[in-house]
Order: sequence, then C-alpha cells, then structure tokens
Amino acid sequence: MRVMIDNWDLVVLAFAHTVLLFIISGVLSLVFGTFLAALRVGPVGVLRKAAGVYVAVVRNTPLLIVLIFFRIAGPKIGIQFNWVDIVWGEIRMTAFFSAAAVALTVYTSAFVCEAIRSGINAVPLGQAEAARAIGLPFSQVMRNVVLPQAVRASVPPLASVQIALLKNTTVTGVFGVTEAFYRMRLFTNDFASERIGIFLGFALIFVLLVELVSLGANRLERRWRIA
Repeated sequence: MRVMIDNWDLVVLAFAHTVLLFIISGVLSLVFGTFLAALRVGPVGVLRKAAGVYVAVVRNTPLLIVLIFFRIAGPKIGIQFNWVDIVWGEIRMTAFFSAAAVALTVYTSAFVCEAIRSGINAVPLGQAEAARAIGLPFSQVMRNVVLPQAVRASVPPLASVQIALLKNTTVTGVFGVTEAFYRMRLFTNDFASERIGIFLGFALIFVLLVELVSLGANRLERRWRIA
C-alpha cells in the first residue's frame, strides 16, 4: 500500500485510462449491441442470420484472441490505428489504446445484443402487433414501442455485461495500454517485497469501481421499474 500512496499520481493516471477505456467501449458496445439485437429480431432473414453468426462467433472467441487480432493481425490487413494520438493532459489515447477500445467494443457488443434481445422477448407481442396495425414501419416499432420497454427489462443483465467489461480492460495491459493492470505489473516488478499490498490496493479500487457501476444500475432499475 505504501508504494501506491507514494506514487498516487501514477495510480490515478492508470485508473483514468482504465475508466476512459471502459466508458468509450461501454457506450460504443451499447450502441452496436442494440443495433445487432434489432437485426436479430428484424424481418430481413439474411441480416438476422448474419447477426446471429456474429454473436455466436464472437461470444465463443476468447477476448485475448480478439485483442491479438486488432493489435497484431489487423494492421497486416489494413486495420490500423496509427492516425490516433490524442493527448488530454497526462492522458494519452494512442494507437494501442484505440485498438483495445475497438476490440473490447466488438467483443462486448455480442453480449449486449443478447441482453437487449432478452428484454425484447419480454415485451408483450401484442404491443408490436398493435404498432404495426396502425401503420408503423419496423424501425419505428422498435424505436418507439419495443426498445424503450426492452431496455428497462434489460438493465440487470446489461449491468453484468458492463461490469465484465470493466474487469476485461485489465487484459489490454498485456498489449501496452497503460491502464491499471499495466501499472500494477510495473509496481510488482519494481517493488517485489510489496506485492501483496499492491495486489490488495489495486483490487480494492476495482471493487469500488464495480460497486459504483452496480449502484448506478440499481438506481436505473428502481427508477424504471414498472409496477
């Protein structure tokens, strides 16, 4: 713990990268995952099957392989992020950071899709049929009738997905993203005698972050609860 207190600025910077990576990947995965869920329940058979294949493949692929693809294999086939180099104070979004954010988004979107789809299935079928009966196209049925109710029903599983995403950010440290796990590994290498305290300190901060996400999800669930 003493090491973390003496180097508190490096700890804060590391967790700032972690939280930023979580926020960017979380927002993008929610958007893309919702789009995939709409395709999976849509009327176009080809798109429905394509979304199903995407979800099946990504969900059954380890996150590490997805990260390796965007970090190592991707640049060889033209998927590059060298143009990204955004500096905000001490926080720096490099090509490594961007590749990690895209990989986490691609991976997490499959789980978001299934969480949203479970919420869609919880919406009574009669409401969608009534919306179609008054002439609303599929896009408006989803946007105005189904998705608002589906999102309310999907808050608990979506919270679990986002918590998993927060913890999955630690994998990106292996590829040079200076997030919390990367900083913890440097501390344990430089201060071997303090490893237990360092592990406990970083674990405690992650617990606090997870509890904040859980608290936000619980508040949304109570606020959107339908009697």
